[in-house]
Amino acid sequence: MRILGPLLLLVLLTGCGTDTGQEPADRPATLLTTSHPVTVLDDGDGAELCLGGVAESLPPQCGGPRLLGWDWADVEAGAYEQRSGVRWGDFLIEGTYDGRDFTPTTVTPADEVEPPEPDDTDRFATPCPEPGGGWPVAASATQQDLDQAFRRAAQLDGYAGSWLDTSRDGRTPEQVDQDAMAGREDVSEWTVNVRVTGDPAAAEAELREVWDGGLCVTTAEHTEQELRRIQDALHDTPGFLSSGTGDQQVELAVIYDDGELQQRLDDEYGEGVVLVWSALQPVE
Repeated sequence: MRILGPLLLLVLLTGCGTDTGQEPADRPATLLTTSHPVTVLDDGDGAELCLGGVAESLPPQCGGPRLLGWDWADVEAGAYEQRSGVRWGDFLIEGTYDGRDFTPTTVTPADEVEPPEPDDTDRFATPCPEPGGGWPVAASATQQDLDQAFRRAAQLDGYAGSWLDTSRDGRTPEQVDQDAMAGREDVSEWTVNVRVTGDPAAAEAELREVWDGGLCVTTAEHTEQELRRIQDALHDTPGFLSSGTGDQQVELAVIYDDGELQQRLDDEYGEGVVLVWSALQPVE
């Protein structure tokens, strides 16, 4: 762990920054943390805190807020790699963020950080109760039949999303891949899940024309098209990292939100429609 001295921190806090798309906040600095180890990368133009995606090339590629005062000489030996003039490593970092640059106060190499408890939430579970006679098995179904079911679902009036639940299949993902490569394609125990804003019974009847396996059709408040429109409108959000749709929400990841952005989007779109995830969190 490396802790910057108060004199150096004072100098860094008065430094000027480069634009990362988020305006500096006119409020007292809050001590923030990355919560978990993230990549720090320096391609020769200065170290950056990679809070979004990291391209798995060699060397990797990513970008983010500039790290003020970062010195690789202060980093413990073996905590970073170097190739083709690029240095990178994973660290849990605490510090302050001015809306453009991040000033670290505490840096901990990833191998010194205890990993978080795994999230066992199954976001692809089937919400429908099991039918009285058990889930149907599509004994003769193929991957093409499955693909056709999802294509038909996307054409339904009020289509609000779909996903596949393979939990009834006792094989591991590796076994599924091996069977598929060997020509032993088996989708018979997979369940197609579809959401619609209209009549679920009518949607199920239409899907039964192309799929005789497990099927669960539930109702939704927002169509997929509505959520996509909201998602597109958020791409210019200051500090934008990524976005996606799922579970009747638009999920928006930003560098930092102190709650103001979440409140504004709740007011604009309705509470819970947009879920803001802040990569930087206040230190507890």
